[in-house]
Amino acid sequence: MSSFRVNTNVMAMNALRNVSMTNAEFGQSINRLSTGLRINSGADDPAGLQISEGFRAQISGIDQALRNNQDATNYAKTAEGALSEVNKLLRDARSLALANSNDATLTTTQKQANANQLTSILSSVDRISQNTQFGAKRILNGSAGVTATLTDATKVATLAIGGRIGAQDITASGGVSITVSAPAVQAKTTVVQSRDLGALAGSGAALIGAANAGSFAINGVNFTASAGMSNNQLRDMVNARSADTGVTTQIINNAGNGAFQFTANQFGTIGNAIQVTSSSTAAMAAAGTLTLSGGINAAATVTVGSLLAVNFDTAAGDDGLTLKDVNGNTVKLTQTGNTAGTSTVGQVLAGSAQFQIGGNANQTVNLSLASSSSTTLGLGSLDIMSTASSATALAAIDTAIESVSASRGNIGNFMRNVLESNTRALGISRENLAATESTIRDVDVAAEMTAFTRYQILQQSGMAMLTQANQAPQAVLALLK
Repeated sequence: MSSFRVNTNVMAMNALRNVSMTNAEFGQSINRLSTGLRINSGADDPAGLQISEGFRAQISGIDQALRNNQDATNYAKTAEGALSEVNKLLRDARSLALANSNDATLTTTQKQANANQLTSILSSVDRISQNTQFGAKRILNGSAGVTATLTDATKVATLAIGGRIGAQDITASGGVSITVSAPAVQAKTTVVQSRDLGALAGSGAALIGAANAGSFAINGVNFTASAGMSNNQLRDMVNARSADTGVTTQIINNAGNGAFQFTANQFGTIGNAIQVTSSSTAAMAAAGTLTLSGGINAAATVTVGSLLAVNFDTAAGDDGLTLKDVNGNTVKLTQTGNTAGTSTVGQVLAGSAQFQIGGNANQTVNLSLASSSSTTLGLGSLDIMSTASSATALAAIDTAIESVSASRGNIGNFMRNVLESNTRALGISRENLAATESTIRDVDVAAEMTAFTRYQILQQSGMAMLTQANQAPQAVLALLK
């Protein structure tokens, strides 16, 4: 049985609800079409968003890996190009050795001229070995790819050593030792003699009387010591805010009486000032301000292998336990290691450059680049002034040519069979990951346009029906005539 009512228009309410739902879907469809994305927020597809973000992270990692591969290729090309020039110089050196073997036609003066030219060639080989760089890194002097491994984490928290320490190139693997000549010290107040806290250090169970109660601040953090609070409770209240104040406190024995002592959390001189301001005698002997900045930075020398010990200093902005040299090499002492003495704390491996060529951790490859100096190549003291010495020099030069050619072959193998193949594999992976991520996150424009048209029609028809439903109660007027 139909009813005719004026106050409640159920048909209009129903039409409005449906129009509102259509409007929401219509707006979402416009959002998808305007952005090209099916998922614009977590509410659109929570699970899909999580999966998509995982794929995006992998794609971003592969993009960086591709850039790393290009850097590695350029690095290898730089080394190979320099070694190509060394090969040319060695060919010229070989010709000079052969020329000086011809005693029948050359005078001593002519032989000396050739010997002088050979000396110049060997100097050029050394110059190329010492000065060939990729960015700031020398790559042919034996210091390429220096990596440091921490072997004693109880003494050192961080160990980072590059290709140079101080003014010295690291051209050979070896141990890393540190000699701490002066341990770092935390800023610490002289004993703050407050009220008598008890006959023994740490007794502190005595309660704070009304005369001593009041407020105080440590490095700008406010505290209130109320009457009836024990000294131990005051200590615990301060230590609970240690992360904010940078300070801890303890009750110590001072001439037979308990007293508060404040100590900076960090070692060294930077940012470790202690300022206690009190309007009462709850934490100090008298109301007032106490300021102290008495920390000391650690002093140490670091030795790598057989190299000379190098002074490491505390860098600006670092705590007193973090030490660096002019090249940014870093050693951070632990509190256990912050004691005077010498300790072996790590190992360095030289001559093996490591490249991150994958989009995930530990996807690395290494390229070994030994020193190409004349001494390393066995050309340190060549003599071509006689037939016999020229023959010896010729054999040494031939061996050096073979060594340099082998190095160039290894570099070429690294570029062709490692980097180039890896770049192709990464490209395929990226393409397929991007395709998968697209199916999850991107909108299907054809399907969405179909839905958009549907919502558009429903919106128009819904508005028309809402208009009709709003006019329906007027039919009741016919009953009132």
